[in-house]
Amino acid sequence: MHDGCASVVNTGCHGVREVPEGRHRRIESGGLVHPALFYGDDAAYVAGTVPFLREGIAAGSPVMMAAPPSRLDLVRDGLGPDAADVVFHDMTVAGRNPGRIIAGVLRAFADEHADHDEVRIIGEPIWAGRGQDEYAAAAQHEALINVALADRPVAVLCPYDTGALDPTWIADAARTHPVVIENGTTSTSEHYADPAELAHWFSGPLGEPVELGETLVFDAPTGPRVVRTAVAEHAVRAGLDQARAGDLALAAYEVAVNTVLHTGRPGLLALWTRERSAAVVCEIQDSGWIADPLVGRHGCGPADGRGYGLHLAHQLCDLVQVHSDPDLGTTVRMTVDLPR
Repeated sequence: MHDGCASVVNTGCHGVREVPEGRHRRIESGGLVHPALFYGDDAAYVAGTVPFLREGIAAGSPVMMAAPPSRLDLVRDGLGPDAADVVFHDMTVAGRNPGRIIAGVLRAFADEHADHDEVRIIGEPIWAGRGQDEYAAAAQHEALINVALADRPVAVLCPYDTGALDPTWIADAARTHPVVIENGTTSTSEHYADPAELAHWFSGPLGEPVELGETLVFDAPTGPRVVRTAVAEHAVRAGLDQARAGDLALAAYEVAVNTVLHTGRPGLLALWTRERSAAVVCEIQDSGWIADPLVGRHGCGPADGRGYGLHLAHQLCDLVQVHSDPDLGTTVRMTVDLPR
C-alpha cells in the first residue's frame, strides 16, 4: 500500500494551501449527475427533493434517500403514498463514518440496480453538528463521488442547509459539485475543482493532538500483533467495551500489516483519548504513499488484496482519516467514539 514513517504538522484543513478550483470535468451523457441543492428552510428542502424523487418514481427508476432523520421525515410527509417506492437510510448511521458511504450506500444501491437506465439518490452527508474532522472526511467523500461513480447512470442530489452550515462549507460544496441548484435555478458551478486534487486537499495534513498519549515504534514480524494488543489495552482503559476495543484494535492491526508488508520499514503507532467529543484515537504513520484516492472506499473483501485493510478499518471505526503524500508519507488516523 505504501512504504515508511512520517511526522506531519497541520494548520487545519482550510489554510494549509490554496483550494484547487476551476478545473471543470464535464459529465458525459449517461454518466453521473451530481448537483448540490442549496436550501434555507424546510419548504425549500421539500421543493428541491420531493419532485426529484417523484420524477424517478414516475420513470420507473430505483430511488433511494440517505439523510438525517428529520430530513427523511419531511420528505416522507411530502411524498405521501409515493414514499413506499423510496428506499430510506438514516445517514447519521449509514454515514457516521463518511468513508463508508460510497461503497456501502451509493455504489451498493447503484450496483443492485445496474440493469436500469437511471438510478436516483439523495445523499446528505453534511449537516449541522458534524465535527470539523468529520466534515473534512465528508467533503472529501463528496469530491470522490465524482470519481467513484463517473461512469454510472446515477443522479446523486446532495442537499446543503445554507441557514445552518458554515458558509465555508457551502463554498466547498460548489467545488465538489459540477452543478448547483438554488431557489429553483440550476447552474454550472464555476468553482468545481478536480476531484482527486480536492479530495487530497481535504484529507489534511492531520493536526497534532492536544492530548498526551502513548507512542510505539513497530516493525516486522511481530509489530502488528504488538500494535493490536497495545490498542486494545488502551481502549479498554479509556472506557470502550471489549467489543468496540476489539474493533479498533483489529483496524489498527490491519493498517500496521500494510505498513510492514508494503514498506519493509518500521511504523509509528500513536494512541490517545480525545476529551472533546470523547473518543479513543489511534494513528499509524509511515513513509509510504497511497496513490489511489479511493483506497478504503472501494467495496472489497480479503480476496481483493490491496486496499482491504483500510476498507475494513472504515467498517470498524466511527471515523478514518488518511493523509498520504509522496514526500511526507502516510498517516492513518482511526477513531472510535466513547459511550455517552
